[in-house]
This record gives sequence, structure tokens and C-alpha cells, in this order.
Amino acid sequence: MLNEFKTFIAKGNVMDMAVGIIIGAAFTAIVTSLVGDLINPIIGLVSGGADFTNNYAVLAGEVPAGASLDAAREAGASIFAYGAFIMAVINFLIIAFVVFMLVKMVNKVKDAAMKEKEAAPEAPKGPTAEELLAEIRDALKANA
Repeated sequence: MLNEFKTFIAKGNVMDMAVGIIIGAAFTAIVTSLVGDLINPIIGLVSGGADFTNNYAVLAGEVPAGASLDAAREAGASIFAYGAFIMAVINFLIIAFVVFMLVKMVNKVKDAAMKEKEAAPEAPKGPTAEELLAEIRDALKANA
């Protein structure tokens, strides 16, 4: 069973998947920063600083008026945090769009590289061994 496990781990696609997951985790941090630090502030400027995170409805319990979502949660009240959900959906849509644009750009670069590779003329090939032997045979017959 240990040998089977070694064979499984040594397969290329398992290693490729592991590298993909690690790169994906690092890429997630980059995209999250891009959205949170660059894109959301621009959207906030355009939308007048709209941030729905602290919008919630109290289902049960007591919450001081105007308390933030964190304060309402700390008070132990049962809350319906629809604003946090709306912001999560907005962030997802922004992240999905950014990832879509990045994948589209990578595919365009990859397609251009493939076209260059296909368009590159092949170097002229010399005669095969059979053709050379036939030429030598014909030359020897002509000289004999």
C-alpha cells in the first residue's frame, strides 16, 4: 500500500494540482487586496461611499440604537445581517470579474504564443539516409 501511495504522489498531475492550489492561494490574496484596496474604494467614491456591511435587522434581543454589526453581535442579539451578505455578493462579483479579465488576458497571450509557434517556418530538412544512399548508388553506376 505504501508503494501505491508513492506511485500516486509521484504522478505528474498530483504535483501539478498541488502547485495549482498553492499558487491559487497566493493569487487569492492578490485578488482580494486588489478588490479591497483598489477597486472597492473607487466604487465607494462613485457610489457616495456605499457600504452595506453594518445594515442588519434585529430578530430577537436588545441592541443599542445605531450600533454597528459587531456591537450587535457582541450584545448577543439574534440579527439578520443582510448588509454583510450584500457586500459579500458585491465583492464576489468584482473578484469574479477581475479573475475573468485576468484569465481572458492570459488566454490571449497563450493564443498569440501558439500562433507564433505555428507560423514559424520549419528549417529545411536535408535528404534522408535512403535518398543519400540512392544518390551514391546512382553516382557509382554513372562512374562505372
